[in-house]
Amino acid sequence: MSAHEKLLREDCLLEIGCEELPAREQLPLRDAAVAQMTRLLGEAGLDCGQITAYVTPRRLALWIQDLALHSHPRESIRRGPPVARARDANGNVTPAAEGFARSCGVSFADLHTLETEKGPVLAWREIEAARSSYSLLPEIASQTIAALPLRKSMHWGSRQDSFLRPVRWLLLRQGQQVLDWQAFGLQAGGISFGHRVHHPEAILIPQPSEYAEALMHGQVMADFDLRREHIAHKISALAEDLGATPILLPALLDEITGLNEWPVILLGSFAEDYLRIPEEALITVMMQHQRYVPLRGENGQLIAQYGFAANLHSQDAQVVIHGNNRVLRARLADAAFFWDQDRQKSLAERLPELKQVLFQEGLGSIYDKTLRLQKLARALSPFCQVNADDLERAAELCKSDLLSGVVGEFPELQGIMGGHYARHDGEKAEVAAAIGQHYLPNGRDDDTPPSRAGQCLAIADKLDTLCGFFAIGKVPSGDRDPFALRRAALGILRIILNADLVLHLDTAVDLTLETLGHAIVKDPMAVRSAILDFFQDRMRVYFREEGFRGDQINAVLSRQPHQMVDARQRLEALAAFLADHPSAEALAALIKRINNLLRKEHQEVTGEPDPQCFEDPAERQLWTHWQAMAGSVHTHLQQGHYASALDLLAGLRPSVDQFFDQVMVMAENPEIRQNRLALLSRLQDSFLSIADFAQLQGS
Repeated sequence: MSAHEKLLREDCLLEIGCEELPAREQLPLRDAAVAQMTRLLGEAGLDCGQITAYVTPRRLALWIQDLALHSHPRESIRRGPPVARARDANGNVTPAAEGFARSCGVSFADLHTLETEKGPVLAWREIEAARSSYSLLPEIASQTIAALPLRKSMHWGSRQDSFLRPVRWLLLRQGQQVLDWQAFGLQAGGISFGHRVHHPEAILIPQPSEYAEALMHGQVMADFDLRREHIAHKISALAEDLGATPILLPALLDEITGLNEWPVILLGSFAEDYLRIPEEALITVMMQHQRYVPLRGENGQLIAQYGFAANLHSQDAQVVIHGNNRVLRARLADAAFFWDQDRQKSLAERLPELKQVLFQEGLGSIYDKTLRLQKLARALSPFCQVNADDLERAAELCKSDLLSGVVGEFPELQGIMGGHYARHDGEKAEVAAAIGQHYLPNGRDDDTPPSRAGQCLAIADKLDTLCGFFAIGKVPSGDRDPFALRRAALGILRIILNADLVLHLDTAVDLTLETLGHAIVKDPMAVRSAILDFFQDRMRVYFREEGFRGDQINAVLSRQPHQMVDARQRLEALAAFLADHPSAEALAALIKRINNLLRKEHQEVTGEPDPQCFEDPAERQLWTHWQAMAGSVHTHLQQGHYASALDLLAGLRPSVDQFFDQVMVMAENPEIRQNRLALLSRLQDSFLSIADFAQLQGS
């Protein structure tokens, strides 16, 4: 940018100050604000440099660098009636044409002719003069705020407008100029405010570029990423001093960052007696309920200390630590009480009480679901290579922990606590592991069950839910999926793929519908078809996220729609072949040609070709070449070595090229024509054993 251009630009700063913004909303708000501002400035014809966003619990701000002082002049074209209707039979200007000219503020003689796809029309070109950014920015600021994605908004006072939290101040300035912006009943100024406790006074922002530095003097770390990095570093240093390792997941770190403007990291502690509680319960209490950071000692076990962030620098940190310890102690005391009480009654003893817990209207109680799971788990056990008796026992007990005190207090621990109770009850290790893992994966970032029994029970549980809801007509539509059936389907697919299970989805669905019974499944064939189509959609999404092309996915799934592991092996081989083999594109085109020829023959081509009917050396050469490799190709296909099979098949290309160059496939003699089509059909069958090449779109 030249010095002259620099003089025609200034930095701009927009800030909206609020009551505490929810921590989980801050990053989406920050990113959306940049996107919306970029879009609106572009639509207004205002050039700018980088846009930097800041978000803290009390503010959302945008620093727009090198914003042009004036917008680009913009040309707009207004279209009028067709030229053919501009004059009547006597050559006089029609009322329609006169009216259009008048609406443009010009005479008919000033109008232009514009060629369109529907023929020439009358038109008027207008040049909108450049506008000052000072005049444009207030409206752009309002539109930016209005376009933010707010999951919930609130009203305050007597005003009709709303925002995520009550708005307390506004700031909008370009260079030295404070702009005239009004919103939420407030007038924008050139000041911000510091930390609520440490620096509640106004802070003058002399230049947009000095925003972050000025707030730092007011004890506010405005940059979310720098604040996040600061917190992670301080917690790691605190843990290192103890010889410990922090359990600091990215989501927890983001939430802590979103709760603090001036984070001070402190060390809290609790009574070691509470370490007897299962660590999952301790971690849940600390991380999800208190936003504390649990610590593991050198032996990998939790220690009776934790890290946390305070949103201020206290003169007496021990007072802050003591307060947090007291809050945590109350939560841990509840967990310890329920843990002790729950173990006085076994999972098996709780089973009859599940009759009183409704699973879903139309699908019965949790007890009814448990009975179905027992049958389905046993039926699926051979596919997962697990002991059927152990799996059936796990299915019998897996829902009993829903009646426990710990799960009642901490629902996110369902299944996990069941595994602990099963071990306490003396159940087999495989049974306890399956119970503890059968809800996995709960979300996209969760691990799949590590044990075979856990994998099988998790699949059974998700299949029963998915097929059951489809059977009673509770099917996801559009963005609505209130019963998380897409997540259940994706969980099943992830388990199958991660564990390399040879489980066909059509077989699994058939077994599940059978356990649901005719009382629930009124139209088995329609329900079956809908569920398998649903799985197909999930597979396409899953494989696209793995990086495969849509046409390759369709080509494979059209031939292997139900065995996920085999489908992925085919996809990997096909994608590598198309990307790396020099003959791949030409060979794919030849296969499409074969498919088209065979499709034109309305009756099915059956039987082996008869070498005695070959008339041209090219067809004999192709048949000889094919016969020499057919056995090896078949073996590779049987063993799932699709890459090796494709490499062999690619060697046919010279013979296929020569065949099409020299042989008229659709010969007039029906016997000769059918014999040549039979030869091509054998080649087609081998390629179709991997994928339908006709669905490939090319590179």
